[in-house]
Amino acid sequence: MSDYEALTQQIREQARQLLSEGRVDCVIGYEVGPRGVTRPAFIYDAADVDRLVWNASCVHNLVTYLHDKKKPQRRGEEPPRVAVVVKPCDSRTINVLLAERQIARERIFAIGMACEGTVGADGEPLARCTRCGDRVPVVYDVLLGEPPNVSPPQDDYPDLARIEAMPPAERLAFWLGEFDRCIRCYACRQVCPGCYCTTCMFERDDGLWVDIGIEVSGKHIFHLGRALHLAGRCVECDECERVCPMGLPLSLLNRRLVREVDATFHYHAGREETLAPILFEFGGSK
Repeated sequence: MSDYEALTQQIREQARQLLSEGRVDCVIGYEVGPRGVTRPAFIYDAADVDRLVWNASCVHNLVTYLHDKKKPQRRGEEPPRVAVVVKPCDSRTINVLLAERQIARERIFAIGMACEGTVGADGEPLARCTRCGDRVPVVYDVLLGEPPNVSPPQDDYPDLARIEAMPPAERLAFWLGEFDRCIRCYACRQVCPGCYCTTCMFERDDGLWVDIGIEVSGKHIFHLGRALHLAGRCVECDECERVCPMGLPLSLLNRRLVREVDATFHYHAGREETLAPILFEFGGSK
């Protein structure tokens, strides 16, 4: 079992050193808020590092916040240098963003955490963690904690099998029923590190077949379109599903495409710093 108190002290010491030596301008980690809920924390001063914590509720994929640190705060300055605490699934996101030229490796200091898995608000292990066999980040500048000896699950997709066993009409009815509950709040898009377009195609005012309506057809297109945009890029952090206020099973869509990309291209997003084959290998040889 993790010694969360010891790991918390190690994170604080690492953050204090990085900020004191001027190696980074900000440390993105976790803190416990006034309501006792673990949340993202942004530390700019070494005197504030005691706010940082590490516990089983550190669920957020903090790599998402690197998008806010890509530009300089003032004209003529360089972009900030940022340290970020990453779990194994989060670290794969770094590789995706590096391959897509969204972040610069020399401006990121990854504080990797060996991970036993995280828990939700109900104290139960998150579904994504019960499926995950990765316990050490694929990208890190320093690794904290001892990797636990955890065997990967034998079957990563039993939930997909249940949906795929439905007749086509029943499956369509299932998804339309789920999409009908969507309120188009865009929480799934905002939390996703792979959604970083300045203007989302689903909010453009000149769309022809894509609109911002709340009819089932519009919500259907939004979710299918977003899932397809993440094909070969989704690292299965499942943050989209975790933050959905309506409880939509969004990971089913994403993981269906993860499985297809793996079967077709033998590729898992973020394992290495490479672009997804699906982005450039369609069309075959000339």
